[in-house]
Amino acid sequence: MIALLHDNTPFPTLEQALHYPNGLLAAGGSLAPARLLDAYHHGIFPWFNADDPILWWSPDPRMVLFPAEFKISHSLRKTLRNRVCEIRTDTAFEQVMRACAAPRNGQVGTWIHNDMIAAYTALHRMGHAHSVETWKDGELVGGLYGVAIGRMFYGESMFSRRSNASKIALAHLAAQLNLWNFGMIDCQMNTPHLASLGAREISRVEFIRRLQELVHYPDIASPWRFDEHEFVT
Repeated sequence: MIALLHDNTPFPTLEQALHYPNGLLAAGGSLAPARLLDAYHHGIFPWFNADDPILWWSPDPRMVLFPAEFKISHSLRKTLRNRVCEIRTDTAFEQVMRACAAPRNGQVGTWIHNDMIAAYTALHRMGHAHSVETWKDGELVGGLYGVAIGRMFYGESMFSRRSNASKIALAHLAAQLNLWNFGMIDCQMNTPHLASLGAREISRVEFIRRLQELVHYPDIASPWRFDEHEFVT
């Protein structure tokens, strides 16, 4: 059984999360900013379909990307050096979320529904959620969004409308977070795509240990602005 949350119910301890499905911890509550920020402070995130109750997760192990470990392929490095795209940050947050919500090959429905878009757009207005956007010839062609607390970034989703567009955004994010001394990018669940980019699994115990330090640093001022990155090595 999982815990059922009401408006003021605290999250249960992470040890109560189910092994199958991996990390399911609680149901119910709301997507109010205070609830979302409390969840992220404790290594918990929401993930649910539009017709389901809100479901809260903390999987074990946890997929993370350490910013300095991002893997840049030869072809991607060439693309980055040629600056074929422009990177912007926090200029089209809702557009990025809606692009991430668009149907993909073999996918039925999406977990990025209107309630999630409204909730994370509210976090964005408060300076806690950010978008990294890949633009080409004035068109938004790729990007990602996530939540930042202190020196911790929680990646939520990314999309591409052109080859490598989301990887370009992630490369710039990883480079900038490395400069800002961020400790981790949370990727939540293991996928071959994320592993190919340098993400790896760590135990939930290690994830929480690192998280508890990272979330207590001051936040980077919003809206985010990135430095120029050369990607020459």
